[in-house]
Amino acid sequence: MAEEKSLTYDSVSAGETIRLGRNLGCNLQAGDVVALIGELGSGKTWFAKGIGLGLGVPADTVITSPSFSLMNVYEGRYPFYHIDGYRLENLSDFLSAGLDEYLYQDGIAAVEWADRWPEILPDWHVRIEILITGDTSRRICLSGFHPRALEILDAMSLMSRNRVSFEPDR
Repeated sequence: MAEEKSLTYDSVSAGETIRLGRNLGCNLQAGDVVALIGELGSGKTWFAKGIGLGLGVPADTVITSPSFSLMNVYEGRYPFYHIDGYRLENLSDFLSAGLDEYLYQDGIAAVEWADRWPEILPDWHVRIEILITGDTSRRICLSGFHPRALEILDAMSLMSRNRVSFEPDR
């Protein structure tokens, strides 16, 4: 097993958080899983919107938190499964809802509140931890240890060094 690698970014706005998510989405392939972690209001859904944009979900598609539906599916280069475990009490609720199946499909799965059930996450997931540092500022740490996660993190690091960013469509 490889050593864990991490990248840290500081975001000063929802727009920057979306851009970072979009850059990540551009580097994802079928079967990738993103574990979104952060307290309520930290920006997990903004980051997920960016992932969707990077996957080619049309910019006019409203990506919202699936807190009440548990999962929303969006069409892009790959199906985008946006899962929210906030209302689930325990692992058996997650499993009985069948949400674990989407972690092993040919789409991209992004799971909000993924830290509640880390045992269900495949080894190849990329962990995104979002910390609130101010009214609109966030510290966003991307990490992983599996070769696929490291490949994604290397691509993100290269984009940062080359100052590559994809502006959200307006």
